[in-house]
Amino acid sequence: MAPMLRSLLLLALAWPAAAPAQAPAAPAACPAVLQHTFARLQDEKPQPLCQYAGRVLLVVNTASFCGFTHQYQGLEALHARYRDRGLVVLGFPSNDFAQEKGSNKEIAEFCENTFGVRFPMFGKSAVRGADANPLFRQLAAQTGQAPTWNFHKYLIGRDGRVVAHWGSRTAPDNAQLLQAVEKQLAAR
Repeated sequence: MAPMLRSLLLLALAWPAAAPAQAPAAPAACPAVLQHTFARLQDEKPQPLCQYAGRVLLVVNTASFCGFTHQYQGLEALHARYRDRGLVVLGFPSNDFAQEKGSNKEIAEFCENTFGVRFPMFGKSAVRGADANPLFRQLAAQTGQAPTWNFHKYLIGRDGRVVAHWGSRTAPDNAQLLQAVEKQLAAR
């Protein structure tokens, strides 16, 4: 065997074999209700909701100067308790009820400093009426109920369907709400 051919053969045998080509994992399908992008509250950078596809979501319209503002604490506790199982709380500040007058930066500082909010929050927007953001228009259309006050909660299953909603008086630690969340988390 010629020395050059022998060298090439030895080199080929020593070279690590390429891993077989694997098809990339298919991303979770993004349901219609999540096909929106909103500015994050803290830095106003666009954030697509499709990143939450396949998770259980609790979507809440919030306000900093409302009798229900203390629910931030319960929402953060709920998010922390179940996030490893797939729950994400999404907060949408709104001044629709004249109780959220601050800028996005002021709202972000208030939520973090007062209640330690770490769940995703988005920039202030309308959640009812003709000016409602597209997510809340869809939630209202699917449930027949737009928020009538701050801290209205919509539960979205892993499949992107709205499975329940509760008004402001239902606290994040409400037994029925927790039961519905756990049921959705158990569903695959």
